Amino acid sequence: MDIIWLGHACFLIKGKDKTIITDPYHPDLGYRLGEPKADIATLSHFHAGHGYVEGVANDPRVIRSPGEYEIGGTFITGVAAFHDDKKGESRGKNTIYVIEIDGIALCHLGDLGHPLSAHMIEELGDIDILLTPVGELNTISVDVAAEIVRQLGPSIVIPMHYKSDTVAAELSTVDRFLDRMRVRDLEARPKLVVTPSSLPAGTQVVLLSYQPA
Repeated sequence: MDIIWLGHACFLIKGKDKTIITDPYHPDLGYRLGEPKADIATLSHFHAGHGYVEGVANDPRVIRSPGEYEIGGTFITGVAAFHDDKKGESRGKNTIYVIEIDGIALCHLGDLGHPLSAHMIEELGDIDILLTPVGELNTISVDVAAEIVRQLGPSIVIPMHYKSDTVAAELSTVDRFLDRMRVRDLEARPKLVVTPSSLPAGTQVVLLSYQPA
């Protein structure tokens, strides 16, 4: 499986049989989405920075709500959450997705705005790869992100939704999360190639560089 970061909370996940895109964004965000091809698109919520399906080629099957889905051997579970810590009163709902593909369980937190409850942790199950927001603006703090990493115990953590040279939003940089995780001198990769047998024994933070489609 290949994981490519297209910017913000958008990843292209290329499995043997299916390609999935998460949270495609509107061009106004600043990143250049291009026109990536995907079979499946998951949307954590309906803000322009996370739900621009029009920018995705190949007429993907769109998943936009909690539930269980099976598409061509790929299993996706959407877990209901909120975009804030007030049960959605400020910014509405958010859906966390667990994507089971090529023998790996990948969790995309979307714009999660609150800590995980014990029930949610149980719903998510065993996670191999965690994609977590770390930019703090309108999402969880880096302290909460680090606690979720501890709770879920993934083999790999990939930070997303943070300030970069491309995005002018008042997000925190990824450095605050890396400092919180006590990671130093981490070099960004253009993509992550991973198989079940290559997953590390402990939790490893992987930084991906923005790759325009």
